[in-house]
Amino acid sequence: MRIFVNQKIKKFFVMLTAVLCAFFFTIQYITWKIYGTISGIVLVLFLLTIISVLLICFWYVYSQNRMIETAITKMNAYLDGDTEVRIDCDEEGSIYQLFHSINTLAAVLNAHSSNEYREKEFLKNTISDISHQLKTPLTALNIYNGLMQEETEENPEMREFVALSEQELDRMETLVHNLLKITKLDAGSVIFEKKIENVNEMMKDIELYFTYRAKQEGKELIMSGEDEVTLLCDRDWLIEAVSNIVKNAFDHTQKGSTIWMEWKQRSSLVQIVIKDNGSGIHPEDLYHIFKRFYRSRYSKDTQGIGLGLLLTKSIVEAHNGTIEVNSELGAGTTFVINFLIPTKL
Repeated sequence: MRIFVNQKIKKFFVMLTAVLCAFFFTIQYITWKIYGTISGIVLVLFLLTIISVLLICFWYVYSQNRMIETAITKMNAYLDGDTEVRIDCDEEGSIYQLFHSINTLAAVLNAHSSNEYREKEFLKNTISDISHQLKTPLTALNIYNGLMQEETEENPEMREFVALSEQELDRMETLVHNLLKITKLDAGSVIFEKKIENVNEMMKDIELYFTYRAKQEGKELIMSGEDEVTLLCDRDWLIEAVSNIVKNAFDHTQKGSTIWMEWKQRSSLVQIVIKDNGSGIHPEDLYHIFKRFYRSRYSKDTQGIGLGLLLTKSIVEAHNGTIEVNSELGAGTTFVINFLIPTKL
């Protein structure tokens, strides 16, 4: 029986049976010594007593075990998403006190979850409102800036000022878009349209996007991977995640540097590796690079916003993936993204 899987319960019944049998045989021995005979009626009564005691003990242990199994079933239901399920605890006793404590813990967790959800919704709506409000003046400023460029063709100083202004406007626009994306991901309001995609084709799109920049900055972008590797993902979101890492590599490498992109399929996962031989990341910063708005005091990058890697991490984790980083100061950085293959779990 299932209750005898517990070694302590099994030991309890073995010891109880041994004690009752020893008591029975002791009484029979004393009776035989005194009266020189063993009474059949006494023998039957003792046997019935022993069986009754064992059955009562078994019924008690069985009922307690059933109660615990029911509690475990309800706890598993809670873990599976039924947050309204509760364990019955209307009677007295230490086990019912335990069930009451579990119910209280579930209520507290529900309250925290509800508060967290409301906070995320408030943050998402607030940033969304701010972002939409900023888009209109940013669009207007870009138009004005374009008109000023036409008027400053013969004025080098003004032309330089307008170019710097356009650069800052681009940064603001990127910040607004990234903030909106991150808050949507945090709030779980993004619906990913996952399909089986060819990884080679996605990486080629990223290469095409960065080809001009690589040529302008005198850097080399090397791609390597198998043509037939596929991945269940949202193509646009995953391209953005990988592109953020590649952009980060361009931002922290010098002229003549090389950036490698490699993808391969192993027995249970698809792996994408982005590596560079740039300046590397200071050891003090390795545990903070995925934090919101984190800027290293050792970094020479004055244009970064501090949201790109956080956005990448959020997208990768939303695809049930993991991202790791290894870096050596002055030698380069390697980002490794792993995605489990569902059909091979």
